[in-house]
Amino acid sequence: MRMSGGKRKIFIISVTLALILAVCLGFTALISAKPQQAAVKDDLYNQVELFAGTISLIRNNYVDNVSSKDLIYGALKGMLGSLDSHSQFMDPEEYKEMEVETKGRFGGLGVEITLKDGVPTVISAIEDTPAFKAGLKTNDRIVKIDGKSTKDLSLMDAVKLMRGEPGTSVTIIVLREDEKKFLEFKIERGIIQVKSIKEARILEDKIGYIKLVEFQENTSKDLAKALQELKVKGMDSLLLDLRNNPGGLLEVSVKVSEMFLPEGKVIVSTKGRIKDEDKVYKSHAKNLYTDMPMMLLVNEGSASASEIVAGALKDNKRAIVVGAKTFGKGSVQTVIPLGDGSAVRLTTAKYLTPNGLQINNIGIVPDVLISISRETKEAKAPNNGEDDDDLAEPPEKDLHEKDQKGKIAGTEKKKYDDQLQRAIDLIKGIKAYNALKTTA
Repeated sequence: MRMSGGKRKIFIISVTLALILAVCLGFTALISAKPQQAAVKDDLYNQVELFAGTISLIRNNYVDNVSSKDLIYGALKGMLGSLDSHSQFMDPEEYKEMEVETKGRFGGLGVEITLKDGVPTVISAIEDTPAFKAGLKTNDRIVKIDGKSTKDLSLMDAVKLMRGEPGTSVTIIVLREDEKKFLEFKIERGIIQVKSIKEARILEDKIGYIKLVEFQENTSKDLAKALQELKVKGMDSLLLDLRNNPGGLLEVSVKVSEMFLPEGKVIVSTKGRIKDEDKVYKSHAKNLYTDMPMMLLVNEGSASASEIVAGALKDNKRAIVVGAKTFGKGSVQTVIPLGDGSAVRLTTAKYLTPNGLQINNIGIVPDVLISISRETKEAKAPNNGEDDDDLAEPPEKDLHEKDQKGKIAGTEKKKYDDQLQRAIDLIKGIKAYNALKTTA
């Protein structure tokens, strides 16, 4: 039987896609160890002809020549993007970009973003990076990057537009919904090399303070070292600050959590469609930090691994969580490399706290809620030649009012960190109460 050129192309594409689909279904069956329902299989096979026919139609009738690779890549991007804001298809160049980012050093702005309603949205601006210093905030909706609209822009495309050579600038327009206005930021790119622990020192009354800004490969070792140094200096209580920490590695969040929990306590569990994704992580390490009074500081920029630690310490009644409700990024993404150098990042499970509460799109509600208004965040103080309190976050910046030296109407803005001060007061109260019980 002879076929026309067009029908032959459709037949070849259909057979090829059917083979690919058969392999995919076989791979899925191997993973799940369960046979797929016949109706589901039939439905998938029935859609292959529609897909193949559409590809043939585009190749034969579209005004410009389009390669098969571009068509397939486009289809894969659309398919993964339709699942959720964290699943995505990455072409070889985008996959390399992701690998560069995980090494912790790259040229860019230092902002963690996600897609919300199809718009790139700030999860957190990492402290001491250009994005943070410029004033980008959690939940800022990025609507334009260098004049290009971000509507229907993929997450990786948005990241690529913001990345660039250190010293070059990028102009970003965001919608800040709580202020109901658009803001423009011109930000100079820099080398982004984030140290997981920004600060570790003793505050008043032997209270240890550690600012942890990201969960990286060596974070647990760095944290153990910092805790030991503070203990030598007389630390008898701890403030662990996870504000504006966008997260990082799941395994590291587990190691951090178990530093403060007795052995055998549930830290987090993951639940997916397949059994291999259903896991329970428990504390195994024996350590010296399970008894001292502890506060955990979080805010809207605390996400992912930060929320795992917050949920673990809160549900196990190990620490009092203070601050604002966290971001709500509680899903597990698995990166699967493909044969041509591309990769798929697929959401395969969701996090559950020890009490079985879901984090995704919900977040962790602190034990002590402290929402800081713009008016109470900052207090004007005369410039006395001394640096601002190292513990205080940089003040909010109005680009139209504030010059590079941070002066407003001849005064310096000095930040009053209400969340931190409340946490210090709480620890003091707990210590005083424990002392009363001891003497009684």
